[in-house]
Amino acid sequence: MLEIDSVSAGYGSLTALENISARLPDGGRLGIFGHNGAGKTTLLRCIIGAHAPSAGTVRFNGEPVIPGQVPATVRRGIAFVPQGHNVFPNLSVEENLTISGLLFDPSFVKEVLRLFPVLDERRSQRAGSMSGGEQQMLALGMAMMTQPKWLLLDEPSTGLAPVIVRNVMGQLTAVSKTFGTGLVIVEQNVPATLKVVEHCLILKSGRAVYDGDAATLAAKPDLWEWF
Repeated sequence: MLEIDSVSAGYGSLTALENISARLPDGGRLGIFGHNGAGKTTLLRCIIGAHAPSAGTVRFNGEPVIPGQVPATVRRGIAFVPQGHNVFPNLSVEENLTISGLLFDPSFVKEVLRLFPVLDERRSQRAGSMSGGEQQMLALGMAMMTQPKWLLLDEPSTGLAPVIVRNVMGQLTAVSKTFGTGLVIVEQNVPATLKVVEHCLILKSGRAVYDGDAATLAAKPDLWEWF
């Protein structure tokens, strides 16, 4: 279980998050929405331990996530894919995957290539020469090489064509169903993400203005009024 318990956070005198809570069961899928500056990325950074909350606690399997100990958090089973194409551009696809799994099980690359056939087809290709969508797939594959229980994604559809967005979201669903991996997705593309997640938070100025299931949010005729 991933628990976010009354988390507040900021940068100096600026409050970015205020009293945010969520309890996510193993394999849960959460979408986090809101305008730029709403606190979405800060929340992801608190979950992975890259930013220290000013109040509240993040717990994974009952144990607190310690701020400043991101490598230890990753080894415990939480992976983070930041916004952008986070690959080693001068290395091949297979080299990118192998490096990502060095501290885990390098043989897991077979499972990742099975899950992402496009990466298998391009395993010897230099990562920097691939399209944006392919690089996003590779970034997901690299995160999966750590065999996470939870996968945090910050704007995975940024800069991608609609057809590629559908592909990426489909792969995220496959990851969750195949490996039981929980997903926490920060996204601006709300309709595409609602097809993947089960629960949603909408943040506005650091506060949660919606905390409920995805189906209810998708059915609201005034969906965009929340933003």
